[in-house]
Amino acid sequence: MDYGTGSKMHKHLIFNPILFNKNIKRIIMANLSTVTSSPESWNETQADLIAVGVFEDKSLTPMANTINEASNFSFTEAIDLGDVKGKSGESHFFYVDGKRILLLGLGNKNKFDANAVRLAAGKVSRTAISKKLDSVAMECFCNNCEHCQSCGEGLVLGSYQFLDYKTGRDDGFVLKSAKVLRCDSPDIAKGAAIGNAVCFARDLGNHPGNISTPTRLAEAAKEIADEGGMKLTIFDREEFTEMGMGALAGVALGTDEPPKFIILEYMNGGDEKPKVLVGKGLTFDAGGISIKPAGKMDEMKYDMCGSATVLGTMKAIAALKPKINVVCIVPSTENLLGGKAFKPGDILTALNGKTIEILNTDAEGRLILADGLSYASKHYDPEFILDFATLTGAVLVTLGHVAAGVMGTDESLMEKVKISSKNSGEKVWELPLWPEFCKQIKSDIADVKNMGTPGQAGSIAAAAFLKEFVKKDIPWIHFDIAGTAWGGKTTSLDPKGSATGWGIRLVLDMFDV
Repeated sequence: MDYGTGSKMHKHLIFNPILFNKNIKRIIMANLSTVTSSPESWNETQADLIAVGVFEDKSLTPMANTINEASNFSFTEAIDLGDVKGKSGESHFFYVDGKRILLLGLGNKNKFDANAVRLAAGKVSRTAISKKLDSVAMECFCNNCEHCQSCGEGLVLGSYQFLDYKTGRDDGFVLKSAKVLRCDSPDIAKGAAIGNAVCFARDLGNHPGNISTPTRLAEAAKEIADEGGMKLTIFDREEFTEMGMGALAGVALGTDEPPKFIILEYMNGGDEKPKVLVGKGLTFDAGGISIKPAGKMDEMKYDMCGSATVLGTMKAIAALKPKINVVCIVPSTENLLGGKAFKPGDILTALNGKTIEILNTDAEGRLILADGLSYASKHYDPEFILDFATLTGAVLVTLGHVAAGVMGTDESLMEKVKISSKNSGEKVWELPLWPEFCKQIKSDIADVKNMGTPGQAGSIAAAAFLKEFVKKDIPWIHFDIAGTAWGGKTTSLDPKGSATGWGIRLVLDMFDV
């Protein structure tokens, strides 16, 4: 089924009102939607909170200097007394001429980069929310507006909260407005749009499995398609099974929740080859017959965060409308234990014709991705393919919540990933995809098996499996985001107990959006 811009959603994609209470669907927008720039100075703005900065060398930012002089050098006095040290993350309140001033520590001036600006901006929003202040204004901390995008990103990301299921009157306070003073860069609005796309992805991940179903992902894709003038195609269970997607169909056998194969096409780049994004949309993973332990199984609502990353990226593209071609593919289902569920020992056949021996039904993400990658290879001539998946617990053991594991087939593409990782502050670490590892997923009775050598290189074995479903002449990188998609350290940008929307800013930097 194809859906053009503004088309009606097919009836089987509409929410079941019994399962989804529309009265609690985004009662409030729990993050900033826009950030504005303003020529105002600190004493002209009516914002409830005004943020300026100080570095570790005790030097003040330009607007902080002005306020310092107007306040009879109160900042200098606090610095001399040792209360203000300028360390990153430090904050102090001052009250000058009826204004509430937040003096932020900005850390080492020589290391003050885009990510430092982003973190500082996030701190501004978080502080305002903690004080229940409606509006904030922050000084542009850039020397030549080189990091204004980070100001917009940080203010929005720092404002994010997930309040959809809070029904008490005092359960949450939402920041209403933010602006950057003495700045007119359009990059502020761009950063806010990117921040909103990340928040959109966080929402998809944070909703429980009975809300963020494959049907909900399909509806989210429809919203993006309408906003960005994209072509949307959705195949249901009968359609993708008949097409030959036996791996996705096999995983979906155990659930009554309708699975979806979702394709978004944004073609605004002329004759250039499309960049293809594939995201794992496993909306709840009980492990199937190879059932998971009960402890922390609730976190398996996050197993669709790969799809949230690619849909969030398309959300940003819909807003910014760059001159590029991008295709987004999301195979989506649950992995449950119904009477028809696939079993260890079964043989499935993927779209590209390769047969798969099932050794563990909890290694299902690589199965649905196999059909997503096969479809991308068969129906497009892509510049490259990037896939995102909360694929293995092994990557969490290896890299913790600090970095995503990346593996692929093209050195120049991998170098671009690493450069954009540095630019975005979203860390990656390359793991080897050597032939020795690739041999470990060969099966004795089928083409491949869905597990490598037990207890060894689990993340690499999963990537080696995926490699079998990408045409050899297509550059491809796999991102294992099981450690970065949720559960990491709380920062001014990443709230506690929330999906992160990890990878969106990295991809947009790669695409030069």
